[in-house]
Amino acid sequence: MDEMNEEGGYEERRGPRGPRNDFSGVPKPVKVGDEVEVRVEAVASKGDGIAKKDGFVIFIKGAKEGDQLKVRITDVKARFAIGEIVS
Repeated sequence: MDEMNEEGGYEERRGPRGPRNDFSGVPKPVKVGDEVEVRVEAVASKGDGIAKKDGFVIFIKGAKEGDQLKVRITDVKARFAIGEIVS
């Protein structure tokens, strides 16, 4: 999983052969500003909910496992996105 940096954001962690589950070269299923319906599958060690859209991980602050939510994408990285709860 990715690690939180000093500013409270996530940083990508690389494996010995480069990034794991890298979506580079492939269009990502979300972009900043998109609103998507997701189900939170798990909770990260830092407490953020983890959901996926077409296999692409979305971290959602304040979400709990099992939540069915509409989220707005606020940031997109190579291997994950950050979303905020809309409803």
